[in-house]
Amino acid sequence: QVQLVESGGGLVQAGGSLRLSCAASGIIFSIYAMGWYRQAPGKQRELVASVTNRGSTNYADSVKGRFTISRDNAKNKVYLQMNSLKPEDTAVYYCNRVSVSRRPTDFDSWGQGTQVTVSS
Repeated sequence: QVQLVESGGGLVQAGGSLRLSCAASGIIFSIYAMGWYRQAPGKQRELVASVTNRGSTNYADSVKGRFTISRDNAKNKVYLQMNSLKPEDTAVYYCNRVSVSRRPTDFDSWGQGTQVTVSS
């Protein structure tokens, strides 16, 4: 069974930076596309960044140019570097695999997430 442990969140002022980390186990990590998702209060979980098993990346328009996703297959980890943070980036951030449909609802198993709070 997949286990996902996210870390690195915190409270930061607008314009600041954070680096999130996710450790995955229970899967053959290197064959999966991985992504970072976020869920703000009262909103649905959304995919904000993804990286294929070959390293190709994709970003939601809302974070393009500010966030960078990367992965280390040797360590079974995926990272999200977040720069120029905005208050609207405030959410709980989760990592998980990315399905062909790219829908978060395709997965039942999630980690605890890590809270990111951006103050104005």
